[in-house]
Amino acid sequence: MTSPQLDLTSTGARALVGYDIETDPQGDVLVSLSIGGQHLNRVDTLHGGIVSMLLDTAMGVAASRHFQTGDSLPQVVTLSLTTDFLSAAPSGQRVVARGWIDGGGHKICYAKAELRGEAEEGRLYASGSSVLKRVRDRE
Repeated sequence: MTSPQLDLTSTGARALVGYDIETDPQGDVLVSLSIGGQHLNRVDTLHGGIVSMLLDTAMGVAASRHFQTGDSLPQVVTLSLTTDFLSAAPSGQRVVARGWIDGGGHKICYAKAELRGEAEEGRLYASGSSVLKRVRDRE
C-alpha cells in the first residue's frame, strides 16, 4: 500500500471502526484495519458485521471512482451485498479489503472485493460482491 490516502469525507462509521482507505497502483481500492479488541465477536475473531462493512466500503469507493467525472467522488448506494465468510480473522493483525469494479454502465455497476490478512501471505478471510447505484448529489 504505497499510494496516498484518498481525500474522502470522514464518516461516523470510519471514525468509530478506525479503518483506512487508499488505492493501489492498479487503481483498486484498499480498506485496511488493525484488528483490536473492540472489533471482536464472542469467539475473539473479527466480527462478521465489520467484515461486511470493510468489503462494502471497498466496493462503494471503487464504484464512486468508477462513476467519477470531475474532481469530487459521486455518491453511491449499495443495492445488493453478498458476503462469503471463508476463514476467521484473529485479533492483533491487519486486514485489507481490496475492491474493484467488475462491470456496469452509467448508473449501475457491479463490484467485487476480497478481505485478506496483510501478514500470513495474504490469507483470504472473506469475499464479497455487490450491485451499486450512482445517486444524484443533494444540494
